[in-house]
Formats: sequence, C-alpha cells, structure tokens
Amino acid sequence: MKTIAFFNNKGGVGKTTLVYHLAWMFSRMGKRVVVADLDPQANLTSMFLPEDKLEDIWSDSGPGKSILLALSPIIRGTGDIAPAPVQRIRDSLRLIPGDLGLALFEAELSEAWGKCLEEREPAFRTTSAFYRIIQAAGHDAKADLILIDVGPNLGAINRSALICADAIVLPLAPDLFSLQGLKNLGPTLKRWRSEWKTRLKVNPADDLPLPAGDLRALGYVILQFGLRDSGLVKAYDRWAQKIPAIYEEFILGKKGLSQSWDSVEDHQIAMLKHYRSLVPMAMEARKPIFELKAADGAIGAHSYSVQSAYGDFRVLADGILKRLDWFDLM
Repeated sequence: MKTIAFFNNKGGVGKTTLVYHLAWMFSRMGKRVVVADLDPQANLTSMFLPEDKLEDIWSDSGPGKSILLALSPIIRGTGDIAPAPVQRIRDSLRLIPGDLGLALFEAELSEAWGKCLEEREPAFRTTSAFYRIIQAAGHDAKADLILIDVGPNLGAINRSALICADAIVLPLAPDLFSLQGLKNLGPTLKRWRSEWKTRLKVNPADDLPLPAGDLRALGYVILQFGLRDSGLVKAYDRWAQKIPAIYEEFILGKKGLSQSWDSVEDHQIAMLKHYRSLVPMAMEARKPIFELKAADGAIGAHSYSVQSAYGDFRVLADGILKRLDWFDLM
C-alpha cells in the first residue's frame, strides 16, 4: 500500500480535480484506492458526493460522518482516534470525507508539533492522527493506493498530512505564481522532513505507529496549458521551460527530496490539458471526464476530447506507478 499526497501551496491550479480523476483512473486500472480529503475546504468530497449525502455527512449536531468523527476523541480530549467513516464510491474506490470544521484542528496540531520535542506521548498521538486514520482505512479496504488531497498552504494541517505520504506529487500551472510557490515549497518540505526525523528520535511510545516522513518528491504535473490565445500559449510555454531548473534547485537541491532520473526533465510526470466545458459537464454528471457519455452531453467534438482525456490520465497514472516502483528500488 502506497500513500501519495498532492500538494501545491499555490491554489487554483486544478489539484483537486487532478486527484479526483486519478482516483477513478487507478480504480479503472484494477487498483484498490482510498482517497483522504484533508483539505478543510473539502472540495474533493463535494466532487464525489451529492448534496443530500453531504448534508448527512456534515451534521450540525455533532462531528457527523467525516474525518472529524475519527479525530473527535483527540479534539475533545477524551481519548485517541476512532475509526474513520468511509464512503464507498465503488467496490475499488473509497473516500474518507473531509470537513470544513477540520480547520479547527490546526491549532492543536501546531501545539503538538512543538510538544513532541518534550517527549510527550499525547503530542505524538495528535501529530500522527491523520497517518493512523488513513492507514487503518487503507488496510480495511485492502487498498493498493491512498491518495491525499490537502489545501494550498504551509500550515500545521498540511505538515501533519504530508508526513503521512510515501511520495508527493506537485501539480503546477506554468505561470509565475507556481514558480514562486516552488521556491517556497522546497525549503519548507526539507525543513519539515528534518524536524520530523528529529522528533522520531525522542518518541516515548514504542508501540505507536508513526510515519517515516521522508517527504520524497515523486515529480510534477503541469496543468491547464491548453489555451487558444496565441499570446497566452507563448507565455505559458515560457514559464513551463523554467520549471525544470527551478524544480531541480528548490525541490531536489544538492540534498533533495529524491534522487535524479536521467535528466531534470524526467521529473515532469505529465502535461495535462484544460478540458474547458468538459469539467463542469463531468461535475454535473458526477463522474470523471473520461467516463462521460453522449447522454451526459459529450457529443460531437466533446466525444473526441473524452477519448483524449482517457489517454492523458492513463499516461499520468502509469507514470506515477512507474515512479513508485523506482522508489522501491532505491
């Protein structure tokens, strides 16, 4: 079972849509997948589930049936984590629903991070709560893959979420903001890795399962490059050409988060189009773009785009699995 987090501290690049489609694609490829929505905005959960189901999950009278239910004993100070409520999307695809109330857990995670250095077992239980919740859900589902979606920030929630992952995929838009985000992200991930390794050495609870926190960068995916305006296309191409060098310097570095492939460019896993009108069509049909049918409105030129989307996401999924296999050989 491998855990992959998808993270960019710059929002609006299509990260959540990417995770949603990859979850479906891996499932179609015969993988058993658990998706954990650890973004307090819970957009991924709303993509998977209809409104009536969301109302049931996000109850006003208590922690509901989201990730908050599993965290509730820690938040209330009454005990350790509880089993996560899991939504079955299909036989091979499960969801741990997110919750807007997850933002309230930020302060506790921030405090626990510091107290880990004081060798306090409750601090380690709080910091590792996400890890232990998603690992238990993954084992119950006999999952091959766990995909984690997180918000676009460098806060305590994301720190505790990212140390859960065996690998991190970085979705990028080819623009100035994403490049600046990479420059901030690399040093932060390296610092989090170093700080967690220090904390692991003083863990007082030998029987407490904790993540390794290697924070290895699997590669990056460029999103939303399919523009019709020639001027914008040239601008995007210009920024895209800058990504490999910045990725090498700030994400990998001399002591980077992963070893190099044959060339810097190989760290680009894929480049995906922006499918424009197919995205809202897919959201309304509550299915991925590559499963849209004529009955959903995918007719004419749209039907060719649906086929193209399937090929694009299949290449991306294969690329991710290939890199995971490569990590196993390291």
